[in-house]
Parts: sequence; structure tokens; C-alpha cells
Amino acid sequence: MQMQRVENMERHAFLDEYEKLVFRMNTPRVVIDNGVCPTATIVKVDHARKHGILLEAVQILTDLNLSVKKAHISSDGKWFMDVFHVTDQNGKKLTDESVISYMEQSLGTIHYTSTSDYTGLTALELTGTDRVGLLSEVFAVLANLQCNVVEAKVWTHNGRIASLIYVKDCNSGSPIEDSQQIDTIEARLRNVLKGDNDIRSAKTSVSLAVTHTERRLHQMMFADRDYEREPVLQLNGGSPVVTVQHWADYSAVNVECKDRTKLLFDVVCTLTDMEYVVYHATIDTTGDRASLEFWIRHTDGTPINSEAERQRVILCLQAAVERRASEGVRLELCTADRPGLVAEVTRTFRENGLNVTRAEISTTLGTAFNVFYMTDAAGNPADAKIIVAVRQRIGLSELQVKELPLIYHRSPESEEEEAGGVAGAVLLSLGSIVKRNLYNLGLI
Repeated sequence: MQMQRVENMERHAFLDEYEKLVFRMNTPRVVIDNGVCPTATIVKVDHARKHGILLEAVQILTDLNLSVKKAHISSDGKWFMDVFHVTDQNGKKLTDESVISYMEQSLGTIHYTSTSDYTGLTALELTGTDRVGLLSEVFAVLANLQCNVVEAKVWTHNGRIASLIYVKDCNSGSPIEDSQQIDTIEARLRNVLKGDNDIRSAKTSVSLAVTHTERRLHQMMFADRDYEREPVLQLNGGSPVVTVQHWADYSAVNVECKDRTKLLFDVVCTLTDMEYVVYHATIDTTGDRASLEFWIRHTDGTPINSEAERQRVILCLQAAVERRASEGVRLELCTADRPGLVAEVTRTFRENGLNVTRAEISTTLGTAFNVFYMTDAAGNPADAKIIVAVRQRIGLSELQVKELPLIYHRSPESEEEEAGGVAGAVLLSLGSIVKRNLYNLGLI
């Protein structure tokens, strides 16, 4: 009897150690180093291959508003090693220990965590044809229906609009769950989106839970096939240049465009949702330009296998980069929140002939912080006198003109000097490495 008890204890101990081993094998190993590179914080993540896990890692960096200046992603069998050179929005290394600790913890548990930041809210998804004043009409309807806007993000691209709006009931402060009320909200919003010429493509839906907001916006725009439509605005700095080539068993995708925050997320998000797996990648930025190279396959292990598919990938990646391109004047509103605030502000924009090309609306502890990107009705830069008039009407101290975050602080020469150092050595040209290895294996 004593022997059996001992054997059981040993068996439980063995199972405990086995479970710990399995957990360690499936848990990403994270190293955050501030000493190797003089101009950026190095983040290394070693993890098992799993579709979508690269996107999860990039998403964590993006949600912390970090800029990825360089990156190296490489697959070795069933494992990945991701190396990111990141800075804050001012182009500086990370020094806040709470941010570093949060990032380390989040990256170390990306296999196991899946939380929503919008619990207790009702999510409204809207897509349709963009027009001047549309956003004002949407928020006016919500205010009229006693919906308090807590968070919202709005993107426009190629004449289309996609929006995720998180609301709660003005009276109870609870999510909206009454089916009759939901039907009324959907019907009223659909009528606004339809306008006079969008009878078929205008869509509204209500849900209590959604995926990551910006990923969902990409999915909504993709489903709306915005990438097939003619551009309405000409982007400053030109459209992104995307090429797709076939190399042995891989498809090599290159993206050259103007650098900005969240660029890597937008591209990886689109590749992931199109069911491609990134096996190797390098990302490099010099000045205000970004160069991204990905070696991809389908989830079944096959490369891109037709000219039609190749062209579709090019169009979709161009659209992914352009959707977040911030055209127009950036206006920031910071004031005490109140019911109908967003409806009042957007009505003022409409009455002065201003068009909202992108918007981010948030509320924290009774304070509203809203960001709007504005052009005139034709998509041209807004007249300075009109901007002043709008600010005077809303409040000069509350509505301010802001520049985009200064994420470019180094000259191309300093970038080249860094590339010759220790940090640059980590980021060898992956294209050269992969091509050489494929050649040595006799695949090229």
C-alpha cells in the first residue's frame, strides 16, 4: 500500500513536470534589450509556429503606439524568431518600466490570452459610400436614439467608409440588448448610409463582441472590396509600390512606401486574413521611407500560383497601406464628455463644408479625446480660415490643430552608420539569406 502511494506521488510529480515542459514549449520566450542598440529597444520573441501569432505579436506593439523601425522574422522548422527594433512615438528608446513589463508579459502569453477592451458596450459596424456630412448624420441618429458613443474609429478609402462605433444606453449606462431597440438602430443607420445612391452596398450590424477593432476595420473594408475601386484622393508621397515574385516554394512580397506608425500591423493583418503565412521577413526604415519584404505561402504550404492571385495580393496590400494614410488637417478635441457631443462637433464640420477622412473617438473617466482628419468637400486641404472659424465655434482651447507624431528623427546617414554596428548586424538582408539557402538546396 505504501509502495503504491509512493508510485502515485511520483506519477503526479512526473505529470506536473511534463505539463510545465509543455507549457514552456508553447509559451513564447521574450527578451527586451535596451543595451544593444543606441537608438531603439530590441524586442525578441521566440515562439512556435501558429497561424496568426505573428499578427498577435505585432498587434501588441501597435496597441502600445510603438514604431517598428526594423524587424527580422525567421522560421526554423516549427519555431519562429521575431526581432523588432522599436521606439516610442518621439523616436526614443523605451524607458518606462511599466510599459516594458506590460509588453514582456503580453508577448509571453499571446498563446493563451484573448481579451476584449470593449466589454459592456454594444458594437455597431457600418460600411457604405462616403460623402460629406455622412458621419454627422450617423452620430445625430445615435444621439436621437439615446445611444451614448463611448469609442469609435472611422476609416475612409476609395470613396468607401467603414466604422466601428461602441455605444451604451444613455439612460441605463448598459449595453443595448433589447432586440426591438437594436432593429430600430440598424434600420435608421441603414437609411442614412444608403443616401440616394447606395441602395445595395450599405451595411449595418450590431454585436456585443468583436475582434481587435483595427483588424476588424481591415476585414470590413476588404469584404467591401475597396481595393477594386478607383482612388478618390491622391496620397501625399505617392501610392505604395507592391511587387510579388515567385522563388522556389515561396512567394516574395515587397512593399515600398512612406513610413508611418502601425504600417507593419496593417500589412501583416491583411496577409493573415488572406490566409497567408509569413515564413521570413525583413522590415527596414530610412528617413521617412519603409521597405518591407515577406516570404509567404498559403496556409496549406503552397505559394501564390496564378497571375490573377498575384494581382489581387498587390491590390489588397496597396489598399491596406492606404486606408490609414492620414490625409488632411489633424484636429484634436479634448473636453468634458456629454451626451451628443460627437454629433454636435461633426455637425459643425459639415455646416462648414469640411469632410472627415478618418476619426478616432475615445472617452476615459468622463473626458472625451477625439481625433479628426479633415479636408474640404473636394478632398483638398481645408482652408485655414475655415479651420479657425470652426475652432472658434467649438472652443479654441478644446479643439486644436496638431501635427502628426514626429517618428523620424535621424538622417539616412545615421541610419547607415547604425546598420554597420552590432544592432545592424542582427538585421542582415533576409532576401539574400533566403535566396542563398534556396540555391544551396538546389531549389533555384
